[in-house]
Amino acid sequence: MSLQACADLVAKADPERFRATMAAPLAARAVLFPLYAFNIEVSRAPWVTEEPLIAEMRLQFWRDVIEELAAGKPPRAHEVVAPLAAAIPAELIGALDALIVARSWDIYREPFADRAAFDAYIADTAGPLVTVAAHALGADAHQAAGLADAGWGFGLAKFLVAVPALEAAGRVPLVDGRPKAVADLAAEGVARLARARQQAGPVPRIARAALFAGFRAERILRAAIADPGRVAAGSLPAAGLRDSLRLAALAAGARW
Repeated sequence: MSLQACADLVAKADPERFRATMAAPLAARAVLFPLYAFNIEVSRAPWVTEEPLIAEMRLQFWRDVIEELAAGKPPRAHEVVAPLAAAIPAELIGALDALIVARSWDIYREPFADRAAFDAYIADTAGPLVTVAAHALGADAHQAAGLADAGWGFGLAKFLVAVPALEAAGRVPLVDGRPKAVADLAAEGVARLARARQQAGPVPRIARAALFAGFRAERILRAAIADPGRVAAGSLPAAGLRDSLRLAALAAGARW
């Protein structure tokens, strides 16, 4: 698959990340589009079949791919694998394995065992999309690691938006769905975004493109704090002018 084909896949399946990536410099798009295309392939694997064993096999395919690329082996003949191998250095790509493993939760209907399990799911499904991308785009190891909390905040915002759909699919997405617990959870997301800004320090400008995909996160989280009932109701803020202005400011170099 070419870079353009990766971009087309992201445009169709993840328009918010497509929009964010199109605001990034061309060099950053060459990293972000294959990474986000990979994420689409992994995240939809548990949902394309009713058979858990087949879903597990689909995820295992991607685990094998990442293991091979991390070992420096030639990429498999798959439309996403070659662009991903070209985008992410072998020494960084192994961190994507956690994202695949975490998606096993999506296969089954059991709730999260506890809050720690929920936190790990958010961290592992969303964090590598920020930290690996930032590192591949020139952030040093300390800066990239410092952005893990940003990934958590971004992932939580997306997860809260998805709660009604997950419930409709028979999942139990929240450990505690009481309004105060939901508001407290969203407040932690906002706090983690603030912490990431402090921990990461000055990130190279091109590497900041890894953060563009979270351009709506804080507004969503603050809406959940103000009215946690909007999570279950599926009425968290839709994309609007404020988000467009926020993304434009990020692309212009404003503080993320």
